[in-house]
This record gives sequence, structure tokens and C-alpha cells, in this order.
Amino acid sequence: MTQGVLPFTYEEEKTQTGMTALAGLPVYLDLAKVIGLSESIQKHLKIRDNSQGWTDSQMVLSLVLLNIAGGDCVDDLKILEADEGFCEILCKSEMHGLTRQVRRALERRWRKEKIRFVPSPSAAFRYLSEFHDAKQEQNREQTKVKAFIPVPNKHLNGLAQINKDICACLNIAKPIKIATLDMDATLVESSKENALYCYKGFKSYQPLNTWWFEQGVLLDTEFRDGNVPAGFEQLRVFKRALDCLPANVEKVKLRSDTAGYQHNLLKYCETGENERFGRIEFAIGCDVTQAFKIAVAQVPDSEWQPIYKTKNGKQMKTGSEWAEVCFVPNELCHSKNAPEYRYLAKRQVLEEQSSLPGMEEPELSLPFPTMQMVKVKYKVFGIVTNIGYAEMNGEDLIHWLHERCGKSEEVHAVMKDDLAGGKLPSADFGENAAWWWIMVLALNLNVMMKKLALNPSMEATRMKRIRFSIINIPGRIIKHSRGLFLRLSKGHPSYGVLVEARRRIAMFNGIWDPSG
Repeated sequence: MTQGVLPFTYEEEKTQTGMTALAGLPVYLDLAKVIGLSESIQKHLKIRDNSQGWTDSQMVLSLVLLNIAGGDCVDDLKILEADEGFCEILCKSEMHGLTRQVRRALERRWRKEKIRFVPSPSAAFRYLSEFHDAKQEQNREQTKVKAFIPVPNKHLNGLAQINKDICACLNIAKPIKIATLDMDATLVESSKENALYCYKGFKSYQPLNTWWFEQGVLLDTEFRDGNVPAGFEQLRVFKRALDCLPANVEKVKLRSDTAGYQHNLLKYCETGENERFGRIEFAIGCDVTQAFKIAVAQVPDSEWQPIYKTKNGKQMKTGSEWAEVCFVPNELCHSKNAPEYRYLAKRQVLEEQSSLPGMEEPELSLPFPTMQMVKVKYKVFGIVTNIGYAEMNGEDLIHWLHERCGKSEEVHAVMKDDLAGGKLPSADFGENAAWWWIMVLALNLNVMMKKLALNPSMEATRMKRIRFSIINIPGRIIKHSRGLFLRLSKGHPSYGVLVEARRRIAMFNGIWDPSG
């Protein structure tokens, strides 16, 4: 019977051929081996330590590889298992470098002959359930009307420690002494029964993420319900992120949107309460309150300076202006020893003002604050900083703060669209938190791949293009003379890329000891 309209026909191979559709994925196994990812998992996770069946390393690494390969749900593990060629390499890689005693111990974990190479979806769900705390769930149920963050159990903290090891390894291979931390929350829409409504009116979760700008990795994340404000307990989360920084980092800077405008956080940075890093420079969006608007209105027009952008090597006006603002918030008026901060305002003419007829207070319907100045309505934004005039002028400070905006939004899109962060597997909070953390491990592993192994031109490449160009390509597994060969089609453009990536990864072998 004719299969379709066009002149081609699908046929099934008559024998097992060892084909794989993921010929580029084993390079990530190389990288995981070099950075000691399996050892780090076994060190920090003890869920399957004395059990039969899958080990912690096999479970977590399978879910990480699922993210990188493009799977977005637990059931997609079936697709990985069906890829015979990749499973051959995965099995060979798991046993590489192990002593006979360790290999025998792994084999004894199975009462019957092991026939799978990747955990089944049901086994993965049982594993993820270990990250859920029923007692915390009861507390969460009782506090749905207000912000509540369940205390993570030791297994979730273990995933955070694994991510800490990954970041430390990257900073050994590519040392950077300065860490600019960008804190931002993102909404993960969910139809799960236990998900709570966010400020935008739909059910979601709202993780608070700390992004390390220079290295391009997610340093820390805290999985939260949708009804928890982005700035809730941000100082505590910031302190935890500081503890995650590698030992060779010497200086820290902080950037955040208005969610970070909390005076306990500002004071912590300005007064140098952190013993390791001392005074921390920051630039944070401030609330445009009525008092701030009054201070902005008192700034003469002569003090407003244009903001420029560079285009084709030329400086061009953006249409926005900035000015220093003499402003002291009420929170700092109660003590003579209160810290002093520098406030700036940025304004931009609100275009098409005439298209808002009959709107007495249009700023209430717009997603940004506005104010009227001499018959002209402006969009107004405020910035607070402890960086002095001599260190950075106002325009450079605004540009520096804006570097956070586009990158953090791009990372959120990668986490939710390119990886599996946007499709949570369970109604249980702890399982979803573990799924989110494992996605973060995959995100950072891919960042390391781009920084350490691939061509520098691919460092800014999105995950979707990485898959299309080097991961989801066909290959054939050939066994010969006790060796395993992954053969690509002749002249395939990815062949040279993959071979060179493996060579670069091998150069970093031994730089990191996760047991240390």
C-alpha cells in the first residue's frame, strides 16, 4: 500500500544496526566525566546510596541528558532508551575507569539481568518524589493566602551543592575574580492543581534566580510558588548565592530590578557586613513613589543629559535622558548613621500622548510609572546605587544596569523553552523544585560546553541551534577490537566540530577534584 503522496517510502531495518539520532550527545558525557559530575552527585545525594537499582548518578545524569537532548517531560526518557546507539555509548561510559570491584558492585544492584540503559519514567517519578517533603506541603496548604517558601530537604540542598561544584570547576578552567550577580524572578505558568496564582492572574511558580554575568551560569535558584513576591526574602537568597561563589572570586557586584529595592539588602551591601567580600557595589531599580517624583520634578531641565548608544561606530541619541536626583527616602531619615545612596532618574517622552483620550490618570493603566513635566508626559525610572561619581558617571551606570535586562530575559526563555523548565512534571512542590534544579544543571553544563569545548563564535548560541548543529545528528555505532566507534556520514560538517570539542575537553582532564 502506498504510504503517502510523495515518492519515498519508510522501511524498518531488518536487523539491529546500532544507529543513533544523537551522535553529538556523547560529547556531553566527556565533559561530565572531566568535571567529575558523577562523583559530585554521589557525594551530595544519598537517595540511592544503599539501595538496589539505579544509582543517584545514573538518575540525575539521565535527566540532565534528557534536557540537553530536547526532552521536556519524564516520559521522554522512553525516547532516549529507544536510541540504541546512544545507549551503547552511555553503558560503556558508565563503566569507564572503574575498578573491577566497583563494576561488580554496580552489577549486584540488580537482582535480574539489567536490560535498560536509561531509567524508566516510573522509576524517575519515584526518584523525584524523594525531593518532596509532605510536612512542608501541609504548611504550604495552610498559608496559600500569603507568601510562604517551603524549606528544602537535604536532597534539594544536595542539588544546589552539585551546581556549586559545576560553577567552581568552570572558574578553575576559566578564572574570573569578579562576579556581577543579577537577581531576577521568572514566572513558570502551570495548570497543576496545587499551583497558586501569581500577580498576573494565572497559576504559576516563580523561581528567584541569581545569574553570574561574567561566567554566564546560573549560580543559584530558589523555586517558589506563584504568589510569592519576587523580592520576598531577597537578602537571604543573596547571602546564599554569595556562599555558592568559588573560592577564587574576590569581588562581587549586584544588579536587580525594583524587586531588590529593600533597605536591608542595600544596607548589607553598603556596610560590608559580608566577611568574605566586604562592601558590595550595587545598582538597583528604585520605586518611583510620589516623594521620588517630587524630587525628580525639582531637577532643572539644564541638568538632564541625553543617553547615547553606539551604532555602527557612531554615538546616537536614544531619546532618553538622565539626571542625578537629590532624594532621601523616609526609611533613612530616622538615624544619623543611616547609609547614603546615590539616586538617578531616567526619563523618556511618552509618545502618542494624544491617543489616550479621556484617561484622567493614564499612569494607572500603563506598565511603567509616568509623570507630567511642563506639559510633557514622561516615562520615569529610578535607580539607586552606592557606586560613586568618580567610579562611574550616570550614563555608564545606566548602561551597566541595563546589561542585566536583556540577558536575564534570554536565560529565562532558554530555561523554559529550550530546556524542560517550562513543563513541570508533578503537582507536588518538591518534585517540581527538583526538576527545576536538574534543568539548571543541564543549563550550566551546556554553558561549560560552549566556553571550554566549542568555537568561541558559538558562545552566544541558543540551545536550539546547538541541538540542530551538533547534537541531533545521525551516526552509527560500530564495535571493533574492543573499541567503540561512532561513525558519521562522510563530509558531515559536525565531524570536525565534535572531534575538536573532545580534544579541548581532554585538555581539562584532572583540573577538578569533586571529593576535595
